[in-house]
Amino acid sequence: MPSTLCVAKASYKKLPGLLELTSTHLQWTQDGKKAPSVRVPYNEAASLFCSKEGSAQVRLKLGLVADDAGHNFTFTAPQVVALTEREKFKTELTNIISRNRIGPATPTVQQSGPPIIAAPSNVSTPRPLMPAPVASTSRAVSVGDSRASGTPANDPSSDYRLRKKVLLNSPELAALHRELVMGGQITENEFWEGREHLLKAQAAAENQKRGKPGQLVDPRPQTMDGEVKIVITPQLVHDIFEEYPVVAKAYNDNVPSKLSEAEFWKRYFQSKLFNAHRASIRSSATQHVVKDDPIFDKYLEKDDDELEPQRQRDDSVDIFIDLGATQEDHDETGNIKDVTMQAGKQRAVLPLIRKFNEHSGRLLDTALGGSAPKRRRIDGNDTFDHIAQLDLEDLHDNESSAGILLDMHDRQRYFEGRMTESAEQTPNPVEIRAAIFEAKDGLQGWTSNLSQLKLDKKAAEAALLAMTQNVTARLDVKTKKYDIPEGLFRQMMTCQTAANEFLRQFWLSIYPPPTDTQVLSNTSASQKTAKAAKMVGYLEKTGEKVDALVRMAQAEGLDAARVQVAMKPILDAVEKALVFWRARNSKPAR
Repeated sequence: MPSTLCVAKASYKKLPGLLELTSTHLQWTQDGKKAPSVRVPYNEAASLFCSKEGSAQVRLKLGLVADDAGHNFTFTAPQVVALTEREKFKTELTNIISRNRIGPATPTVQQSGPPIIAAPSNVSTPRPLMPAPVASTSRAVSVGDSRASGTPANDPSSDYRLRKKVLLNSPELAALHRELVMGGQITENEFWEGREHLLKAQAAAENQKRGKPGQLVDPRPQTMDGEVKIVITPQLVHDIFEEYPVVAKAYNDNVPSKLSEAEFWKRYFQSKLFNAHRASIRSSATQHVVKDDPIFDKYLEKDDDELEPQRQRDDSVDIFIDLGATQEDHDETGNIKDVTMQAGKQRAVLPLIRKFNEHSGRLLDTALGGSAPKRRRIDGNDTFDHIAQLDLEDLHDNESSAGILLDMHDRQRYFEGRMTESAEQTPNPVEIRAAIFEAKDGLQGWTSNLSQLKLDKKAAEAALLAMTQNVTARLDVKTKKYDIPEGLFRQMMTCQTAANEFLRQFWLSIYPPPTDTQVLSNTSASQKTAKAAKMVGYLEKTGEKVDALVRMAQAEGLDAARVQVAMKPILDAVEKALVFWRARNSKPAR
């Protein structure tokens, strides 16, 4: 008999029942019946979706391989318990779907909705010892059904799901695809050839793991329905406990023995403890707003505003995130830190600076996977190069093109000629000692020369005037209203984008792609020639289309010269391609 991993009360099609996840399948049994009404084996799970955190009902949708609609379950327990139960099911089902899709598909991540909004008096929150919510935003794995497309999901350029998303994100590209591909002028693969980078970027965006938010936990009150409330979510509670362990300690000590959960949060947000945790400088006026609380006042700590912090860190704060760094202003002399070496002139800012330093250090350790001492060991040495931190791997172009190989005739004679020229142009050797003395003589009296230096204002004024005129001209272009009708203007844009696509296809078939670029298909030389000839046929009709636009403008009483000027660049590009094609085909065969 298979073992049970998760159990929860849930309704299916508005009927109450029991939802169970065993080691082999997911099943739902209606109350009062013994046989399960829904039974889904592991290998049929294809996608997973969750309801928004702010919704009244806690739902879970499981999509199947052969049925995208799948099954919808609604957890019927109280909301806090239901959220915890759903997280357990979501975690297990996510792992199952990922295992199902390791071979044929790549899992993607889909974000669920906004946080729950509730007043402190109505909030119900999990205890800190219960399983904490995952991530900063509720997220569920959604696996696209790439099996239907018949293409391998490990190849982004062949994934039709990615192509669809790219088209949805770019209306202009979608319009071009609709006109040329659905119009039968070019094939699907021809359209995406040369646009593989768009598909790879979309795949990378979907598979990117979202990190921990860098914002310091600082709940802000909001006015809703005439009342001042604070947004409370299970994730916010988890973040508060993680950022301020003293609040978690107060929670464990007082809930539910002395305070209910709602009363605990209501009194916390009105206490001096919460005021001390706020991410801003405390003023004397604020002290009159908060109330004395016999429970929370016991957990107050002395303000960390001395020259030395109350809690000494095991390692120094990274200089790039240390708000108290003073190395730019003071050299290390070995003296004790005095008031001039404090980071800031106000004593009240020191606790806030140290709080931000601790938060930033914790965030950096989480993102880089280790504490600072581990990251500071470079090539086996304890020395640490701060400038090396600025060299980020993400900023390197891992797919830099090596270019197109140049096929040269008689390359040996070319290099021999270059060697002869370099030998003839060898400069005379420089006398180092004489050069140093000459440079030293040139620096004599540099202070007096610098004081006598006068800059001509005419050059600066002329540059400023030119920039002003340029900005004015651009603003005039943006604010000027053109009297070209919308229909004619749309047809002009369509003609231009189509001709640009034909030109792109033409030159792709003429010149070979870079050697390190992934292509959708390996075409032979004869196929490329046929494709180029096909594109030439389309390009030859561009002049006729432009003439038709000119006649349309004349019929509507517009200046035809404006249309001709607007379409001239594309006509020149088309003419260049046609001239190249005719010259290439007119060469006698060898």
